[in-house]
Amino acid sequence: MLGVGILGLGEGRSTISAVLQSEKLQLKMICDANLAVCRQRADEFKVYEYTTSYEEMLQDEGIDIIAIYTPDHLHAEHVAMALQHGKHVVCTKPFIDDLSKAAELLKLQAATGKKVFVGQSSRFFEPYKRQRKDFEEGLIGELITIESHYNADHRWFLEKPWALEDSFKWLYGGLSHPVDFIRYYLPDIQEVMGYGMISANAIKAGLKHEDTMHFIFRANDGRIARVSGVYTSPTQPVQRESGMSCILRGTEGASQADYHELRYAITDKTGEERIITWGDSYLKYYFRFEGQSHHAGEYQNYLEYFADSIEKGFTAYPDMKEGIGTIALLQAMDRSLKTGVPVKIQTILDEYGL
Repeated sequence: MLGVGILGLGEGRSTISAVLQSEKLQLKMICDANLAVCRQRADEFKVYEYTTSYEEMLQDEGIDIIAIYTPDHLHAEHVAMALQHGKHVVCTKPFIDDLSKAAELLKLQAATGKKVFVGQSSRFFEPYKRQRKDFEEGLIGELITIESHYNADHRWFLEKPWALEDSFKWLYGGLSHPVDFIRYYLPDIQEVMGYGMISANAIKAGLKHEDTMHFIFRANDGRIARVSGVYTSPTQPVQRESGMSCILRGTEGASQADYHELRYAITDKTGEERIITWGDSYLKYYFRFEGQSHHAGEYQNYLEYFADSIEKGFTAYPDMKEGIGTIALLQAMDRSLKTGVPVKIQTILDEYGL
């Protein structure tokens, strides 16, 4: 079993649950700068190997993997420290917030030979796992286009003071999930064009950046995709529309995976139409905490996938290179919102020598 140390115990709560229930991983230590949070998680999970010192956790020779769930602006530093101490790394999305640090991280990973995996958890949720499997088996033929959205009534979120700071953007905090689906199926996005706005609800609350956005992507081979996100307005009943969906349209069929509803639909190349839902046992596996607020099952799936990659010697995706490419894409989207014109992803990468 591979030993795991967890840094950042807010989102890291799901990771604690995931590791404790896994037969492939062993929890060695948890760490947070806030001692009260350490004690809270220790009591919740009966895990009393905790520290407020990241350096102390890195010194533990029994830890093979460091799992990082700290604020975005700290990711680059924390990833670098883990690699320097000879640890494999899982880092939550978005991977880093400053591409000027990307080249240094790539060199450090190459020098250490350690693996880095970006925790894009939605890929590892049951409907999306099934959608990927059917796609790889050719059930919808050749991919024509992708449509994805993430819409959520997060008006409650506007009451958090840090949500109104200039550093917070729904583009990175929310839209990065459906954008990752685009990257999953069309990795070579060439250009993006988008429009966004701050809604009436967000203006009233004092939000600094767009909460309503629509984007069109174009890949190198000419295929197109679209992504939408709306975060501070009411949503339709889930029987009508999932909060987050990924739709694939192919030459011989189409499929749609829906998130919280654990629902999947496909019209395959034979013309057969199927709708699949997963029951209580899956709900309990994926949603282990109150109000579906944490999705520990996804985390367990991707942590075990990463563990397999270490032990069997294959690359776990998204890896560091893909994670950096996704940040470049998100920054191109951000620039398009500001300029009102299409932005090429290579322009962003060239600016940082990537």
